[in-house]
Amino acid sequence: MSSNAIALEGVSAAYGQSRVVHSISLAVAPGDAATILGRNGVGKTTLLRTIVGLHPAASGRIVLDGDDVTEARAFTRARRGVGYVPQGRGVFQHLTVEENLELGLAALRGRPGGGGTVPGHVFEIFPVLDRLRGRKAGLLSGGEAQQLSIGRALVTRPRLLILDEPTEGIQPSVVQQIADALAVIRRELKVAVLLVEQYLAFAWSVGERFYVMRGGRIVMQGETAAQAPESVAHLLNI
Repeated sequence: MSSNAIALEGVSAAYGQSRVVHSISLAVAPGDAATILGRNGVGKTTLLRTIVGLHPAASGRIVLDGDDVTEARAFTRARRGVGYVPQGRGVFQHLTVEENLELGLAALRGRPGGGGTVPGHVFEIFPVLDRLRGRKAGLLSGGEAQQLSIGRALVTRPRLLILDEPTEGIQPSVVQQIADALAVIRRELKVAVLLVEQYLAFAWSVGERFYVMRGGRIVMQGETAAQAPESVAHLLNI
């Protein structure tokens, strides 16, 4: 088995004849985290959608736990351990917190040990969800809804957790709670984390490695411990 939870090998993606992601290669090991940085419109979300199977790859390979899943459908990747938290959270507003979490169990169908109930560690990592089990998701604050979205992805017992701008529109105290939760998810559950982010301080607090995208390409990468976030700010016009 590969030592990486996810590896991209020259992955490109296009809309019609227009290629928007160009030959991206990166890897994340179990328990590690990497952040993809870049301005709006450089192809970050398209890349994430390609990894989870919501958009086809034009070329290259997507390897999950050593197996090529480039042609696999999104539900197959979810069953194999890809959890996705989209930008904008995507909770079902007319369902309760607990009902939203239970929807995550659907991804476990067809997997050994699938079904059952929401794992207790979801409520341990996000205590607010335990307190608000019966509340409609539409009545949650932005930070609470983001924690619900991440919790629902955790219900699927992911090997890889992908998050698209998890701090967008969230107050600083909740941003720190999410950073702390991701640390627990990585350390205790050994989940690999790949996120798209604009907030440099958060990116550096969460991940060991960063990748900067510009024009659909990786133009800079490195270890967060070896490089100050200010060194990449000029590439993001921050």
